[in-house]
Amino acid sequence: MRLLLAEDEKELSKALCAILKHNNYSVDAVFNGQDALDYGLCENYDGIILDIMMPKKNGLEVLKELRESGISTPVLMLTAKAEVEDRILGLDMGADDYLTKPFSMGELLARIRAITRRKSEFSPNLLTSGNLSLNRETFELSVGDNALRLGNKEFQMMEMLMSNPGRLISTEQFMERIWGYETEAEINVVWVYISYLRKKLSNLGAKLEIKAVRGVGYTLEETP
Repeated sequence: MRLLLAEDEKELSKALCAILKHNNYSVDAVFNGQDALDYGLCENYDGIILDIMMPKKNGLEVLKELRESGISTPVLMLTAKAEVEDRILGLDMGADDYLTKPFSMGELLARIRAITRRKSEFSPNLLTSGNLSLNRETFELSVGDNALRLGNKEFQMMEMLMSNPGRLISTEQFMERIWGYETEAEINVVWVYISYLRKKLSNLGAKLEIKAVRGVGYTLEETP
């Protein structure tokens, strides 16, 4: 899953990014409200973490403009203890939840899981396709009793494929969703990770394969 983190305290932002990436999220970090709005308008996020107190635009202004623009991405507001009225206003303006500073990383992760499950339809923690399962909490890919824990990028690619069975996902979509718009990674890195996943599917005995359509993208299909 891809998150947008808008937090102007750079040390806190750096720590949050490290925790989120360790838990297999892709994160774009911005440090002011104007950038938060610009990034949020692209609609390419599964969730937005939005601090209220930021330069250029505060979090409430960003939230208001996102909702007025029709952006329905789930938003978690970060607030200080004294900002009770801001929390109420934020919820009324369309925030999905709020978290009061200081907070535990465990609670942050739980609240992110909760708001991203509230999207248009419920997203289960266990994705299944054919005889293959992907656990979104343990990051394990399994067939029966055989299981492998996937790395960050592998997990996110497998999640995209299993959430869209039979649908072509382009190399560009993988790059934007997982590596981000400003990545310096070469586009052939997608092929490298597809190769890793194909080997793991084979080792697990999955009755599915990742097929490539030259020049178009990749799709997860059941084997004959």
